[in-house]
Amino acid sequence: MAHGINESLTFTPVSIAVLTVSDSRTMDTDTSGANLQRMIEAAGHSIAARKIVTDDKLKLAAQVQSWIDDPDIDVVISTGGTGLTGRDVTPEAIRPLFEKELDGFSIVFHMKSYESVGLSTLQSRACAGLANNTFIFCLPGSNGAVKDGWEKVIRLQLDSRHKPCNLVELMPRLSER
Repeated sequence: MAHGINESLTFTPVSIAVLTVSDSRTMDTDTSGANLQRMIEAAGHSIAARKIVTDDKLKLAAQVQSWIDDPDIDVVISTGGTGLTGRDVTPEAIRPLFEKELDGFSIVFHMKSYESVGLSTLQSRACAGLANNTFIFCLPGSNGAVKDGWEKVIRLQLDSRHKPCNLVELMPRLSER
């Protein structure tokens, strides 16, 4: 198998925190966060935390930093705030926390998103990075973008059976100096 899931290997679950960035959603109306949680759990991973934070740079950065500082959280995935309007501040809040940016994530996300929404994908500033041995992914807030981001990109890289390589196999080596 050149690339894809090798079913003969053992799956290694990771611990994921989900952050919805919104001024208007509540836990009852947060369909993107709920769908993301459902897909994460269906893939065999665990939800370490799930919160909603308003479109406020300081609050967003503080919440993500607290999860980066938590050794029991392997991955943070946010949904929302990656657009172009004045309230969309997720990249501005989260990128400064990155020790390393995963530039390829944005490229691959946009390739997959283009298949669903065409040129409208250019309105997203989806990004990803690494900080304190924690992978961070910032997805748009629509259900379609969350599904594309999880199912077509993140899920595969968080599956320890994905070959030729995946992010899970890098986790034990992230703190190498």
